[in-house]
Amino acid sequence: MSQPLLRTNVQNVTDRTSNPFGLRPPFDRSGPNERTAVFGYGDANADFHVIGDHPGLHGGKRTGVPFTEIANGNAIQGVLRDPDIDFASGPRDRPVLENCYLSYVHMCSLPDGHQPTASDYAELERYFDAELRAINAHILLPVGEQATDHVLREYTTQRRRFDLNMADLHATEIRGRGFMVVPIRNPSEWDDDDREAIVETLRGILASDYRQTKGVATRIG
Repeated sequence: MSQPLLRTNVQNVTDRTSNPFGLRPPFDRSGPNERTAVFGYGDANADFHVIGDHPGLHGGKRTGVPFTEIANGNAIQGVLRDPDIDFASGPRDRPVLENCYLSYVHMCSLPDGHQPTASDYAELERYFDAELRAINAHILLPVGEQATDHVLREYTTQRRRFDLNMADLHATEIRGRGFMVVPIRNPSEWDDDDREAIVETLRGILASDYRQTKGVATRIG
């Protein structure tokens, strides 16, 4: 399927929480009792889009919901459930999300212990791009080095400015081409202050007129 055709077929189906755009994974390498893919999930009209790497790293191979099941995913959910953020509520395996959407750069599941290859990421890039543009959020929150690298390369003009030191990039605000990008260090690497740092950054964004961010970033990106 070509990229233009995929974009043409994506429609904003707001009454579906999981895979609202009806994407179909191009391959199945999942293990027993695992979902073929962990599709995007949440509010399809969200202003905040949390972007993980792949199901093996950030969870959901059995629930089918990003950022569930495992420690990395639960840590991100903990941020989204913070009373001052209040993006997530309800069951952790199938949270109710408001103003927030979750997805992965590499949505397909792989057997435990396997990592996506460069060609795997490339094969799924058009799916991720189509979904990101359909959601059209104001704030992109890539989690971990792979997702941050991809988002900075594809949706900002500033990748060359950074060496991908996630400790330095964590919870910072970076102007993109029509987006504000706020990288999040992988939770398994968090220091004592990292959780509070991302919560504090999100508090500040929510307290601001962040919906103007998109227009400003478009003009200067």
